[in-house]
Amino acid sequence: MRVELVSTLYYFLGNYEDAQDAAQETFLKCWRGLESVSDVRNLRAWIFRIGLNAAKDLQRNAWRRRAKPLIGASALAEGNGPSPLEAAEAREEKERLRHALLALRPDEKEVFLLRQNAGLTYEEIASLRSSPVGTVKTQMRSAVAKLRQTLQEK
Repeated sequence: MRVELVSTLYYFLGNYEDAQDAAQETFLKCWRGLESVSDVRNLRAWIFRIGLNAAKDLQRNAWRRRAKPLIGASALAEGNGPSPLEAAEAREEKERLRHALLALRPDEKEVFLLRQNAGLTYEEIASLRSSPVGTVKTQMRSAVAKLRQTLQEK
């Protein structure tokens, strides 16, 4: 679960160190809210919602707005299996995807990451975001279309 959360936060924030910080804050908040877990229907959705809120808080931080994220996919560890060429191609592809995700509107990015990385249903996302299911589906459709267009251009 931690790897999936950090990956989601990385694509949301665009910086691995910030994603780690947001994930740590997420698990601290979850620990502090442990008494309310019995009321939670979908624990995974609850954790990802807290994580995305922590990421948004980090983005609003004045110091964070002045800091520029480091560009590079070195934060995503590669296994020993692929050749240097394959590893470079994989890093390049991840970087293209990261840039495409960063170009999405915040609502589109959030819906896309909750659906793809967290594996939540449209209904769960709508419930988390307090918005209609139709709106969530429209935002997802828009995000996929924009990502497809951006990734095909390059």
